[in-house]
Amino acid sequence: MLRNQLLLVISLCLLTLKVTAANDINNMRVWPSEGSTRVVFDLKNSPEFTYFTLRNPDRVVIDLADLQSDTALDINKKGPLLKRVRYSTPRENSDTRIVIELNRQAKPTLFAIPPAEDKGHRLVVDLVDSAPSGNSDVVLDMNQSSRDRDIIVAIDAGHGGKDPGSIGPAGTFEKNITLSIAQLLESRINAESGMRAVMTRSGDFYISPNGRPEVARKHKADLLISIHADAFSQPEPRGASVWVLSMRRADSELGRWLEKSERHSELLGGAAEVISDNASERYLAETILGLSMDHSMSTSYDLSKKVISELKGITRLHKRAPQAASFAVLTAPDIPSILVEVGFISNPQEEKNLNWSKYREQLADAMLTATKRYFRQTPPDGTLWASIKSETRTHKVRSGESLSLLAQRYNVKVSSIKAANNLSSDIVRIGQILTIPST
Repeated sequence: MLRNQLLLVISLCLLTLKVTAANDINNMRVWPSEGSTRVVFDLKNSPEFTYFTLRNPDRVVIDLADLQSDTALDINKKGPLLKRVRYSTPRENSDTRIVIELNRQAKPTLFAIPPAEDKGHRLVVDLVDSAPSGNSDVVLDMNQSSRDRDIIVAIDAGHGGKDPGSIGPAGTFEKNITLSIAQLLESRINAESGMRAVMTRSGDFYISPNGRPEVARKHKADLLISIHADAFSQPEPRGASVWVLSMRRADSELGRWLEKSERHSELLGGAAEVISDNASERYLAETILGLSMDHSMSTSYDLSKKVISELKGITRLHKRAPQAASFAVLTAPDIPSILVEVGFISNPQEEKNLNWSKYREQLADAMLTATKRYFRQTPPDGTLWASIKSETRTHKVRSGESLSLLAQRYNVKVSSIKAANNLSSDIVRIGQILTIPST
């Protein structure tokens, strides 16, 4: 009798513990992408959590305090990095332990997001893949790689999550338009040999403006393209524009980086150790950082002109020359960065255009073409494109020669010659200097 009463008391205590747990998991979602995977836990309340990683096999272990849940942790989209997500025995009975099993090592970043719009509390787990291609022998750090690395383009879809951006007359959210164009550009870049895209956000979630260039730096990006849609209080303004960092903001950012000596190594590498050991050589750090900023701004301006050149064949231009502004997303001193306003979402006709999938594809194509034009001229050192450029030949067209004849002579495709010279037709003129790509 006493034993039965004791079991009843224990059962009631456990039931009470379950009922009074402060938090619960409502759902889990997964977004795999090239180079990273995002796992989101939808929660009843704001989470209190700690985490650590384990090797052999690779795992991320998350402890959620004062939370009990039996919600199924089903993976909707696994991707190449994620193996499975499961519960494990927690340290405290009132807590929940979640184990994310990985196919290989990844760098985790965890943060909580408060409720916004129709979304409640969330815990976001970002996992940066150590071998995005799925081949553990592929190393993307040019200092360690024995092969020619990819050109890495960071694509930033403006706004997101609790920040919808501008809203068009018909109710179109800027954050949805920018994400769609960013995803189209991502797929096009990833289809190019020697190029790889990384996204600052792959879904509808918020990232601070200052956090976006940090994502690009984490992936060692060679370029950051931020995509937005403009707006005005009146419906008349329309057209696209491209923006770069203003000189005034560039100077202030340079000073901010100089003050944060612990971050010098992010930009200066081994030179940072020498400079940090000698305070009198601060001017050397300033010189090196200044040169880095100058190069980034010069590259940004050159690329922005090429983007404008491509956009004018698709849409009206609001500004026919690159514009300078103090946008936080453009402030990385070591990464060339541009912000593309694809049109005025506050203009009814342009809102309609931006909701047309074919039009968004054309905008993505224009940005891709401009990016390829720039990197063909000045590919980053150590990349496949730099290697190809060093191996290219030139040919001066003579009477009677055609693209098909030259393709046969040099054993390359006509399309390759056209792409290397930005030719839109098969017509060449006598005396024209053509770049002949390697086979």
